Amino acid sequence: MDEIILKIVEIPQQHIGRGRAIVDPKIIEETKWKPGQILELTYNKKTHVKLWPGSTEEYGTGVIKIDGMTRQNIGAGIGDKISIKSVEAADAEQITLSPTEKLAIDEEQLHDVMITNFQNHVFTVHDSIQLPTQMGGKIQFIVTSTKPSKPVIVTESTIFKLGSMTKAVDTNVPRITYDELGGLKNEVRKIREMVELPMRHPELFEKIGVEAPKGVLLYGPPGTGKTLLAKAVAGETNAHFISLSGPEIMGKYYGESEEKIREIFSQAEENAPSIIFIDEIDSIAPKRDEVSGEVEKRIVSQLLTLMDGMKSRGKVVVIAATNRPDSIDPALRRPGRFDREIEIGIPDTEGRFDILSIHTRGMPIDEKVDLKQISKITHGFVGADLEVLSKEAAMRSLRRILPDIDLDEEKISSEILQKIKITSEDFRDALKEVRPSALREVQIQIPDVSWDDVGGLDKLKEELLEAVEWPMKYKEAFDYVNVESPKGILLHGPPGTGKTLIAKALAKMTESNFISIKGPELLSKWVGESEKGVREIFRKARQAAPCIIFLDEVDALVPRRGSGDSSSHVTENVVSQILTEIDGLEELHNVLIIGATNRLDIIDEALLRPGRFDRIIEVPTPDSKGRQHIFEIHTKKKPLASDVSIAKLVELTDGFSGAEIAAVANRAAITALKRYVSGKSKNVKEIKISQEDLLDSINKVKPGRDVPIPQSIK
Repeated sequence: MDEIILKIVEIPQQHIGRGRAIVDPKIIEETKWKPGQILELTYNKKTHVKLWPGSTEEYGTGVIKIDGMTRQNIGAGIGDKISIKSVEAADAEQITLSPTEKLAIDEEQLHDVMITNFQNHVFTVHDSIQLPTQMGGKIQFIVTSTKPSKPVIVTESTIFKLGSMTKAVDTNVPRITYDELGGLKNEVRKIREMVELPMRHPELFEKIGVEAPKGVLLYGPPGTGKTLLAKAVAGETNAHFISLSGPEIMGKYYGESEEKIREIFSQAEENAPSIIFIDEIDSIAPKRDEVSGEVEKRIVSQLLTLMDGMKSRGKVVVIAATNRPDSIDPALRRPGRFDREIEIGIPDTEGRFDILSIHTRGMPIDEKVDLKQISKITHGFVGADLEVLSKEAAMRSLRRILPDIDLDEEKISSEILQKIKITSEDFRDALKEVRPSALREVQIQIPDVSWDDVGGLDKLKEELLEAVEWPMKYKEAFDYVNVESPKGILLHGPPGTGKTLIAKALAKMTESNFISIKGPELLSKWVGESEKGVREIFRKARQAAPCIIFLDEVDALVPRRGSGDSSSHVTENVVSQILTEIDGLEELHNVLIIGATNRLDIIDEALLRPGRFDRIIEVPTPDSKGRQHIFEIHTKKKPLASDVSIAKLVELTDGFSGAEIAAVANRAAITALKRYVSGKSKNVKEIKISQEDLLDSINKVKPGRDVPIPQSIK
């Protein structure tokens, strides 16, 4: 039958690296192909893949989904049209592979790794294949010959031979494809329009009479994938790639640095189409008004003339990356130099799931591991954090089997290797160690306090659920009704009623990042330092949303302005800074501020209006029902005697706060311990806390005083 022309689109994550092509079901119906049929794909070169059935939504779309490695093997990109036809393949007797770099493995090891990774794959002469190595690296091979000499399928009995090292691959073109990028769908789309299209199809831009963009500035927090994106663009366009990290062009002689930049641009023009990637551009092109060094000023001028001088640059695109876009000279940030600026932000839940799928692709993961759930609880994690998380989980699975391994042996037996499985427990343990890099300086562990640890306060819990959990759980309903979720909640009440405990339980319940700020710790003797601290905290919270900022003892941070204390303006400036952060021009999204105080009377009134602290909630001393609940919580794990009546204790503790009830339970436990220490009971199991101990403890702990005064002092 005639060759079929189909358009290339990206393949879903789970099929990457499996040598498959997902084809429009209409074509399969017409040709009567079966799944597993060998297909020959032709563009600039030929390769072979196995057919995988498409879903019904793709019916009649005329698309073929293949991964980045297959696209490189035929020299095509996303959106190109290729011809496909069915062919026959034979079982491979022998395959010769030529590495593109020096190897540390022999043929026997190569055979084991190839069978593990590529059994049942189809190979063609001149195919490029990538073999995953330990610690996340990749080795590239070229298939130089096969026996028989037609498309072959790898079986267990296939013999693999190592050929001599080949230079068939340009080492300056990164072998990274868009498959390695997770959570950057929109960014990839934008950068493809600006860089890939003009390089692959310049005639499109000539037709509409528009000059293709010459420069792209990628900015965003560290670890979000700016460098990786630039490498993937070079890999997909087969462009010559020149990477330049800012400081390496600095020379000690006058004019040497500028000469190095000129050399890089002329080398790029000779090898066009090419991409010049400048990492950390803020270090070599800072604002000229603000730097004192002449070298930096001359480098900026040289870059400006090269990017937009009298001489045309040809097919050279400059991609620069920075996490400080505001430090770059403004002359570089105009159209004609960096035409587009793309923000590479912190990935959302879907993006995090994609990134985790990429980094766990070659790992022996247990079926019970739920990557979707992990992606939901890793707020604020960037790609680099998720990569470390996957590696840390893998290392924990290794630690489990280390005792069974004899490290002196040359080769570890395959039975032991089969035992390695990465479980949900490994990921949970890894999460305790890996923190989001965006929050590294201010992050504390998400508290391990649940609502069950908060006694009484049922009405208050209900109000907090409405204010905090509902906007996250029922976002669609909130949008439909056009209700704004509260920005801030202020908890006030006597000391010891559980204000801080409630904030911890909230953070645990919403699975949010939790930044805890103790009021006075932000105050500094240096001018402007306190305000800078406030700005930084809010900036980090915005980056790592959803996030809860908990301001403990908020009265120390935002006392009433103009209260007559003229000794320092620091607190007044801090109050103004906090007001503008909570409700300024720059809006807070998915950031909730919780304040706790026992001095509502001295807090600045401007904070207490709706739009800042929307809900002002009193945390009262517990009623009888609340006290009973608190007693149950604090005596749950204590060995109580049979005569203990909690109802009687509740009657006697009217006016006690939660902290005082906890002190009562603790004090009674210590009295019971005294009997054991003095030798009245021999066995630890005989220790019992009696009703008398608890009553005695109530007499000694006075309400309204957290720390009881010892009798001796009285």
